[in-house]
Amino acid sequence: MIKSVREKSILAGLFLSKFDKKGIESLGLQSFTEAFNILAYTIGAKPASIKNYRDEFDPYFPNNRKGWHKREFRDYCKIVYDKYSNLDFLSFQKLIKSFTIENYDIQEIIAQTDECENMNAIAKRLLTGNAAEKYFINNYNSIANFNGYKLKQTTNLGCGFDFKMSNDSDFYCVEVKGLSKSSGNILFTEKEFKMAEIYNERFCLFVVKNFVEKPFHEYIFNPLASNLIFKRIETQVTQINYTSSL
Repeated sequence: MIKSVREKSILAGLFLSKFDKKGIESLGLQSFTEAFNILAYTIGAKPASIKNYRDEFDPYFPNNRKGWHKREFRDYCKIVYDKYSNLDFLSFQKLIKSFTIENYDIQEIIAQTDECENMNAIAKRLLTGNAAEKYFINNYNSIANFNGYKLKQTTNLGCGFDFKMSNDSDFYCVEVKGLSKSSGNILFTEKEFKMAEIYNERFCLFVVKNFVEKPFHEYIFNPLASNLIFKRIETQVTQINYTSSL
C-alpha cells in the first residue's frame, strides 16, 4: 500500500510525464497546472513538487518538454520509476485514483451502473471536492470565527455539511465546494440547503476557487441570507425495483 506523501507525489509526476495530456484528461482535468494543484492538495503535497517530479521523468518519455536532460535519478525516484514505469495506462490510472479519490473502488462500481456520468466526469468532481476539503483543513485557521474551534470531518456521514467546527459551548457547520475556475456554479443538495436554513449564521459556505491557476478561497456565513441567489431545481426520477419469491 502506498502511504507516504512523497511516493504519491512521485507517482503522480511519473503518471503525468508518461501519459501527458491523456493522463490529464483521464482525471477529467484541463491542464497540467490544474492537475498539479488538484493532485497536490488531495495528496497533501505542494503543486511545485509534483511538477518537479514530472520534469525529472520527462526525458524518459516521448513528449515536447525537455525536462531535466536525463540527469541521474535521485535514489527514491529511481525506485518508483523501476517499479511502476512499465504500468499500462489503465493500471496506472487506477493506481493514481486509488490514493486520490476516497473509496475509489466503490465509486468505480457505482459508475458502471450510472448511464448519466462517465468515470472521467466523476473523477473530476471527486478530485476537486477532495482537494477543496484538504485546502479547507489547511486554511481554516485563517478564519477568525473558527479560532479555538476543533475540526471534525463529517463528509461521509450524510448530514448535509462537510465539517463541524466546535468548542465547549458552540459549533459551526461548514459546507465546502470547489471550482476549477475563479467563478462558476455551485450546487446545494436538498439536505445541504435544509441545514443552511436551520443553522443560519452557524452555517458557513467555504468555496475554493481557481484550481486551474492558483487556488484561493471565499467564505460566506448564512449563505441563504447573502447576495447569492439559489434556484430550486426539481428532478423527477423513476425508480425501478425487482421482486422475487423464495
